[in-house]
Amino acid sequence: MYKALIVDDELEIRQGLRLKIDWENLGFHIAGEASNGKEALDFLSNEAVDVVLTDMNMPAMDGMAFLDACREQFPTLRTIVITGYEDFQYAKSAVRNHARDYLLKPVARDELASAVTKVKEELDNERRSQNQESVIRWRLSQYYKEMKEHFIVQLVKEQPELDSFMRHRSRLFELESWHSQGVFFMAAGLRSKQLTDNAQARTPDKFRLPFDILCREIADQFEGNVQAFRDALYPGFMFFVIAEDEEIRASVSRALRDNVAAFMDFELKLGEGQPVTGFERWKSGFLSALAAWNMPDTMDRQAAKPPAGQTVLSENTVKLMERYVVRGETETFRREVGRELEEAFRSSQPAYVKTVFQLYLMLEPIAGEAGIRLEADEQLWLRPDMVLSLDTPDKALHFLTRIADKIIRLTAAESGAEEAKFVQAACHFIEENYMYDLNLTMIAEKFNYNPSYFSEMFKNKVGKTFVQYLNETRMAHAVRLLEDTALGLWDIAELTGFSGASYFSSRFKRMFGASPSEYRQRNNASVKIDSDIPNK
Repeated sequence: MYKALIVDDELEIRQGLRLKIDWENLGFHIAGEASNGKEALDFLSNEAVDVVLTDMNMPAMDGMAFLDACREQFPTLRTIVITGYEDFQYAKSAVRNHARDYLLKPVARDELASAVTKVKEELDNERRSQNQESVIRWRLSQYYKEMKEHFIVQLVKEQPELDSFMRHRSRLFELESWHSQGVFFMAAGLRSKQLTDNAQARTPDKFRLPFDILCREIADQFEGNVQAFRDALYPGFMFFVIAEDEEIRASVSRALRDNVAAFMDFELKLGEGQPVTGFERWKSGFLSALAAWNMPDTMDRQAAKPPAGQTVLSENTVKLMERYVVRGETETFRREVGRELEEAFRSSQPAYVKTVFQLYLMLEPIAGEAGIRLEADEQLWLRPDMVLSLDTPDKALHFLTRIADKIIRLTAAESGAEEAKFVQAACHFIEENYMYDLNLTMIAEKFNYNPSYFSEMFKNKVGKTFVQYLNETRMAHAVRLLEDTALGLWDIAELTGFSGASYFSSRFKRMFGASPSEYRQRNNASVKIDSDIPNK
């Protein structure tokens, strides 16, 4: 809905213009009236208006002076001139000040409707253009890139259902077509070169930032067929999701190797995963790339590859092992892991090694979520050749159960400390997933708590209810979007997890005492949204 201001020194004329056409049906709201140009300028200084209908012959400040002032102070304002004087000077002034139309009194209903409709079409076109420019600017912004990368990390950590929410986000981040096409993942990491006894080793972890920049620049060269991302759980890696195209895969691999050799003087190791199709299979593809990277150089990797899109252990088996650890069922975990290791060992060495890595990659995120730090000799991805020392099922079982025992022991601390740790983990989960459809029951079940008990525990530890904490977290990110982007309220509401623009706007006003548009105008006058509840 656009805003209009009627300026005429005769009350009857102003009322007649209000009643002559159905303003709301034409997409306008009469924001106010003024009896002369001075009053109109005062009104425009306090409220944003899209179009002004003004008489020319008025006291205090006539129409010509008013139009001159509008052109200087409000250059984007549309004006329609209405006068009873067929005077060339008035027409000349109207044209000079870019009036959209010049109507003579008494104004005919159809002429007024036609003039207003033309202005609306012009405003609509401008709004569409601004919205497109806003989306383009946002897609070039760092915040958009961060959110897109976060979405990809969520896809590779979970096995999402492709509901309407996921479809919307995949469209928003220009990934919708990736759901139906084959992709594969690539893990890239730096390793120090073999040096002579007198040479000093250069540490790859000090070069993470230039490696990060290099990988992203290479990905950008492939125009939407390659996406680089980083997973905080594996700070030594850069990951790529690549359209299933042999030429693109070879080009990415060649560009990485050439640039690392030319500019960084490190050895580059790449792990290429199995091709997968569908977001629900991305986790499997991602883990297969990690496992491939971790395969020792001395081993024939081709022999280690299971059929396309599959891993050694089934997803259900891995979930079962994870459940044993979370529930603290040490002996059951030990027995079942031992059985899987024995079976893989009898199958082949590559299958055995890959099973070890798959079980390790299952344990590592559990430790991360619980805030448990793994020592250097427990981080298999840091020392992939260490797997060669785990050359029997008993050795591998000891290594894996040592990590599982550590997780179970530290998470089974005294009740108060345990609860505090789980609440902290829940808060961290909310911070990472605020944009999704979260509820208390879902979070409670994730951490194996009764919802009612979890609700009380959360409030006691955090000092506010789960809903309050969730809304405040979402609102903090919404404020950042209001301040740093030109996105409309529908997009901001959806990006921050609110159920709709109306609900977001009402919550925002309750929290900050101002509507989102008022807040944005107050804090960043150069950024403007169309209204508090724009039409979608």
